[in-house]
Amino acid sequence: MPFSNIITNKAYSTYEAKLRKEVLENPVPKHIAIIMDGNRRFAEERGEEKEEGHRLGSEKLEEVLNWCVEDGIKILTVYAFSLENFNREKTEVDYLMELLEESLMRFADSKTIHEHEVSIKILGDVSVLPENVKRAIDYACKKTEGYSNYKLNMAIAYGGRQEITTAVKEIASKVSSGELNLEDINEDMISKHMYTSDVPDPDLVLRTSGEIRISNFLLWQLAYSELYFTDVYWPGFRHIDFLRAIRTFQQRGRRYGK
Repeated sequence: MPFSNIITNKAYSTYEAKLRKEVLENPVPKHIAIIMDGNRRFAEERGEEKEEGHRLGSEKLEEVLNWCVEDGIKILTVYAFSLENFNREKTEVDYLMELLEESLMRFADSKTIHEHEVSIKILGDVSVLPENVKRAIDYACKKTEGYSNYKLNMAIAYGGRQEITTAVKEIASKVSSGELNLEDINEDMISKHMYTSDVPDPDLVLRTSGEIRISNFLLWQLAYSELYFTDVYWPGFRHIDFLRAIRTFQQRGRRYGK
């Protein structure tokens, strides 16, 4: 390794340790949600195929989950595959489905997952997914269903508007059957019919790649979330980028309208 790289790596490690110490001296978010964006552009800028970008993005999720465990973030929710992503070229969608299957199986057997008791949950319309992905989801969820120390929520075949629509239909059906009265419907009732009914809303929603939009992600849940956007592509997302997002969250005053 060139001497200049050794100096650079040493400086990075020193800054990372200093930043992490600063961040952990203050309360960290309990729930972070991430829109993992920029895989294809990351690969393109490196002169590689987009599939390589997706593969590196899949590996990055494992790394970020480890950061959450190390830094005390109890809940991580990631946007892995939207319903709109099905509109991409078939070859790319097929590859992404293979990656999802591999990732779910790997997570289900991961030493980190079991040592730290991380439960895996899927948010989305699982019915539209291919059978191999459904089997991997079932395997991962069943192997971790008894855990509650940390939570990993993966939004797959997910859309925020579709989630709200599904919740409204379920509530309407209960009103029609007499199980619920119209007067019973309030914000808490609607929240209980969301995919995330078992966890608090995200404290921080983070998006990589430089895009400044939500893209139909957790529309109901992010009403009071802090939003953070970084121009770093997802596969190139570093621990210091993660820590900077948390530090920015800590520096904001969350008044909830007060």
